[in-house]
Parts: sequence; structure tokens; C-alpha cells
Amino acid sequence: MGQILLHPCSSRGHADHGWLQSRHSFSFASYFNPQRIRFGALRVLNDDRVAPGMGFGEHPHDNMEIISIPLSGALEHRDSMGNRTVIRRGDIQVMSAGTGVRHSEYNHSPTEPVEFLQIWVFPDTRNVPPRYGQVTLDELDRRNRLQQVVSPDPDAEGVWIHQSAWFHLGNFDKNIETTFVPRQTNNGVYAFVIRGEFNVTDTRLFERDGAGITETDTIRLQSLSNDAEILLMEVPML
Repeated sequence: MGQILLHPCSSRGHADHGWLQSRHSFSFASYFNPQRIRFGALRVLNDDRVAPGMGFGEHPHDNMEIISIPLSGALEHRDSMGNRTVIRRGDIQVMSAGTGVRHSEYNHSPTEPVEFLQIWVFPDTRNVPPRYGQVTLDELDRRNRLQQVVSPDPDAEGVWIHQSAWFHLGNFDKNIETTFVPRQTNNGVYAFVIRGEFNVTDTRLFERDGAGITETDTIRLQSLSNDAEILLMEVPML
């Protein structure tokens, strides 16, 4: 069965900036929990909602793999590499900060909020040249199955990062069962329920609950509601 570390939705950190509502699964900014620093190479999982026309001004990053997954609305990105893009649901964005990069993120819409997950993963190689990547995936390919959205392979489905990590998204009808087999023996998997309810290896998870799973070679999933959506993040346990 393995070991399961449960992080209920209500246990997350919360930052209320008016224009920004942010929930932190791990310690971030003014939220510090010594028991919630990271899950292996997974350092940050922020669940952000940004008001229309608002956003994060230009700020620096280095030596971090930063993945953004829009859930609704449109997020505008600009960076010091010259990229200016807009991402929406179905898009996956990555920025390998490497030796250093500056970027800003804004709600592209003047009328509708934008919701997105921002995820930071420690890289396996430091001080690489900064890099930006973005793909648009067919959401039908994750209907009642798991679709790969992040991997270490530049030629594989989704975006790639400098780490032996694999992310999968799935959108399931009620009572669909599937299994997930980690790619590497010593990796852990962090499951995050975006919408609905799931049984994850006999542990019931509700919307926005998270669970870190280690010491197992198979993870069993069962959706307990219609239109249930889950993100699985397989990462090395540093």
C-alpha cells in the first residue's frame, strides 16, 4: 500500500491580497510550516486566483523548474527572454529559471478572474541556460485516463523539465478505476484533487486535498464523482 501523507484542503496556507487569493500546499512567502517545506523535489504547489486585470509584477527566479497549469481564464506571461504569451486551460507552461530570469504574470482579461496552479520543482542540474516552453494539449486525451503533461524527455508528450519527474492530469466520470505506476522506484507521487472526489490507494480525497504517496510501486485511483479531475506529480524523494 505504501505510505500516505494527507494534506486536507483546509490545512493549506492562505494569502489574501485582495486581487490575489492564494492557497499554499507547502511553505511559501509569509506562510511557514516546518512540516510542509516540500515533498521530495516538489517545492511549491500554489492554487492561485487573480482578479481581472491584476497580476504579479516583474520578479526574478533562478535554479527552479516552474510549471503553470491554467484551470480557467487566461494568464499573460512576459519574461526577460523576450517571451510574451497567453495561456489558457489546456495549455501547460514551463520556465526553467536556471542561471536567472525575470518574469511577470497578469490576468489577461479585464472582466474575468484567472485560476491556475503554479508548481516549483527543484532541478537535477543547476545553472542551466534559462528556457521557456509551452504546449497546448487535447483535453479529450485525458478523459477517463491519465495524460502526461510534464516529463524529463523533450520528445515526449507535454513540456519537459530538468528533473526525473512526470506529471499526469486526468478527468474522470464517476466510478472509473485506473492505476498509476511510478516510472522510478524511489520516486514519490503527490496527488492533488482539482475537482470532485477520489479514492487514492484506499484514501478518500476531496476537492483541493493533496496526498503524498511513497514506498509503493502501484497507485490505485477511483473517481467518486462525475467530472472529477486529478493531478499526479511523480518526483524524486530528495
